[in-house]
Amino acid sequence: MTTAAEMLQSEFCSFADVIHAHATERPGAGAIVAPGKRLTFAELDSYADRIAVGLQQHGVQSGDCVAICGLNGWAYAALWVGILRAGGCVAPLAQSSTPEALVLMLADSAATLFFADANIASEMDLPDTVTHVSLDSDAAFGAWLPEEGVSPDPVAIDPEQGFNIIYSSGTTGTPKGIVHSHQMRWRQVTAFGGAIFTPDSSAILSTPLYSNTTLVTFLPCIGNGGKAVLMQKFKTREFLELSEREKVTTAMLVPVQYKRLMEEPDFDSFDLSAYQVKFCTSAPFAAELKADILKRWPGGLVEFYGMTEGGGSCALRAHEFPDKLHTVGQPMPGHEILLIDEEGKPVPQGEVGEIVGRSGTMMKGYKNRPEQTRETEWYDEAGNRFIRTGDVGRFDEDGFLTLMDRRKDMIISGGFNIYPSDLEAVVAEHPEVEEVAVIGVPSEDWGESPVGVVVGPSDAEAVRNWTNEKLGKTQRLAAVHIVDELPRSAIGKVLKRELRDRLKLG
Repeated sequence: MTTAAEMLQSEFCSFADVIHAHATERPGAGAIVAPGKRLTFAELDSYADRIAVGLQQHGVQSGDCVAICGLNGWAYAALWVGILRAGGCVAPLAQSSTPEALVLMLADSAATLFFADANIASEMDLPDTVTHVSLDSDAAFGAWLPEEGVSPDPVAIDPEQGFNIIYSSGTTGTPKGIVHSHQMRWRQVTAFGGAIFTPDSSAILSTPLYSNTTLVTFLPCIGNGGKAVLMQKFKTREFLELSEREKVTTAMLVPVQYKRLMEEPDFDSFDLSAYQVKFCTSAPFAAELKADILKRWPGGLVEFYGMTEGGGSCALRAHEFPDKLHTVGQPMPGHEILLIDEEGKPVPQGEVGEIVGRSGTMMKGYKNRPEQTRETEWYDEAGNRFIRTGDVGRFDEDGFLTLMDRRKDMIISGGFNIYPSDLEAVVAEHPEVEEVAVIGVPSEDWGESPVGVVVGPSDAEAVRNWTNEKLGKTQRLAAVHIVDELPRSAIGKVLKRELRDRLKLG
């Protein structure tokens, strides 16, 4: 039998197979630590088998999507492995989405099984074609599971078939589904193996399992035989207590979480000596905060810059380059990043341009959206495919990338992606609103917060309250400002940069 170590040296292997190999070689080793329950690799593997059998009994075929929506927990983690073992494609959905958006995502993914907390499913108008399985308790989930000791029919995995679909947040229309292949995810698992994740590793995860931010740590950690410590909700003291008790070696956090941890009065009283490295991504990361973390928190600090769509990514090893904390680092090994001008031509070193990148970790495309997939692609003269980020940056003389602005108007709040067009569509439905623009403004607590600027109404707070009742929790407007008119360019485009400048001044 091929060992886990041999699998991890291969160009491709099924993720579910390597979990089985770890379970065979180290059955009693810890795999998952979740609220109320711990799983060894043998237990995780057994649950994965039972889940896969249940899916096959339901009629799930290779390539079919299975949806999950709920808080982090042992069952959520086991579902990832079980769905993949059955040959399915995981569609993890954000529990902060509106019921209407969740129904649209289920329809787009064509999932016929929906594992979700009961309070989420109860608010949805689920079609008859979708079967809901509750994740609210071990008993509820256990009632669906086949008996222990069953084995699923073996399924051959094509490296290019869908591993997961990550949906953008959305309130109107169908959110975009980013499809990642098995090959892409396997490359992430092996890229982080050895130097970062080993069987002795322990990673704490306090962001949701539907987020790519979480998955780029969760999958490589358990894929390399490490232990994943899951939190349902981020709380500073609980995070620190878990880190000390579980001897955590790695964490993936967004900047707002780092900020709150460093502000925790008792932070320095916890034993965090087991930490080897900490990761950060998903939002602007202040240089001052990085410096404070380096001073007070053992282990290295690495900031990643990239997109859920993949393409080119940068990494800043802050502990090695303390004079580059204002940057997002250099392109990672095997990643190529270029800056292009408005005409799609590469710019010289030192000049500002839109960031495009390519690597072995790139999305297959947006599900059911070939035109939008093409819009996010750029090809060089040799025909190589790059992913456009919509961000603007500049490389310094040492090859470190500094982000200058975000050409796309996406707002990143608390590590969550918020698309202004989704919010604008909701605000525009208000009977008194004539025009609307939503922009991101700096927030000490969240990094950025969405703010609406409207023409027409007389009561800004009434518009904000009306809108927020129709939005997901992470999308809600922090404020609404009333103006006489929106600034526009000669061709009628709203000048959002000018709106941001006005708010800063006013």
